[in-house]
Amino acid sequence: MSRIGNNPIAIPEGVTVEVKDNWITVKGKLGELTQEYSGAKVEVKDGMVYVTRPSDSKEHKARHGLYRSLIVNMVHGVSKGWTKELELVGVGYRASHQGQKLDLALGFSHNIIIDLAPEIKLETVSEKGKNPIVKLTSFDKQLVGQVAAKIRAFRKPEPYKGKGIKFVGEVLRRKAGKSA
Repeated sequence: MSRIGNNPIAIPEGVTVEVKDNWITVKGKLGELTQEYSGAKVEVKDGMVYVTRPSDSKEHKARHGLYRSLIVNMVHGVSKGWTKELELVGVGYRASHQGQKLDLALGFSHNIIIDLAPEIKLETVSEKGKNPIVKLTSFDKQLVGQVAAKIRAFRKPEPYKGKGIKFVGEVLRRKAGKSA
């Protein structure tokens, strides 16, 4: 029995949820998201969204909690939004942006320039004496996570000094290094 899938989803003010055929559409002040679903039954009544499964087969049980979680993320995204913050740790590591272009100086011979999707709001913070921070904000959780992971993959944090791109608040496993 899926405990996550059984919980109803409250729809906040200003958010509309429509279910048509096998598609669910969530609209809010920040944007609109759609998701296809199968192997579950979604219904909207009395300001709540209920996800049920047609049978107790293994496939239906697996999708029951999945679609409930996806719908919760969609509702949260269009009402409040999702934010990922990346911190650049290292001497000479810099980040700047011009519109939707992110410019990263990560110790390579050339800067890395990334064009971001228009759904993502980009902000870079560079204070003297602190590591540069890149903030990504959007209503689509999957898109923000994918772009953040792509940026982090350019220079993953290494275990000895911790240099690289890491998420703010991420705890790195450090190694001692060689002893003299």
